[in-house]
Amino acid sequence: MGALSEFFSHLHTMTAVFFTLLLLEFVILIRTIFGLRPNSDKRVITTAQFFKLIEDKNPTIRFSNKVTPSIADQCAVCLSEFEEGEKVRKLQCNHTFHKDCLDNWLKLCFATCPLCRSKVLPDDIVAGYHRLRDRVEYDGSDEELIFLLSALHGNSIYRFF
Repeated sequence: MGALSEFFSHLHTMTAVFFTLLLLEFVILIRTIFGLRPNSDKRVITTAQFFKLIEDKNPTIRFSNKVTPSIADQCAVCLSEFEEGEKVRKLQCNHTFHKDCLDNWLKLCFATCPLCRSKVLPDDIVAGYHRLRDRVEYDGSDEELIFLLSALHGNSIYRFF
């Protein structure tokens, strides 16, 4: 009798998983057909667009002691001295950094100068970039779904397969 009870318990679990998968596929199908996206009224900025806007406002230049003597001697992010010919980015606040150091900072933080915290880009553009970066959606991967379901229901659902 206990084996029969356990069988029906597992059957119930597998049925619940099946209908959950069916519901997920239906929702994904509806979203795909109608193009529904969460926060669709808010602009989303890709990483490439984000850095193009930064480059437009604060272009990258090559460091040279002869051409740019007014630039500080070292990058305030990595604390190493500028070398001749390195790519640097001078912000509108007149602080200068290695291009890669500053780009990593801007990607992780809210697009402000590491020293004085003046804004590098307007808030709505930064919010659009973070909206894309923070968005987590199901991409249709079966492996992702299997992992999710196994985490929710444990390994007991796989006994009958």
